[in-house]
Amino acid sequence: MSLPKPVMRGLLGKRLRLHLPIAFALSLVTAIAFKYGVTEPRKQAYADFYKQYDAVKEFNSMKEAGVFESVQPSGE
Repeated sequence: MSLPKPVMRGLLGKRLRLHLPIAFALSLVTAIAFKYGVTEPRKQAYADFYKQYDAVKEFNSMKEAGVFESVQPSGE
């Protein structure tokens, strides 16, 4: 009683026919989940931040704090 020989002819093609659509579907699901789970909330957070952000006010507060070397605070 001997072991039967493994079927090697066409093995790659068979495995690819099975695994390629599965890999494609999983990568598509992962890309969609990343888009709506990470990038969309991040874009919304940036939009919410910049709705209330005043660059001139921020510059003036940093200028008064002495952050910039080229611009003197108004108190000096």
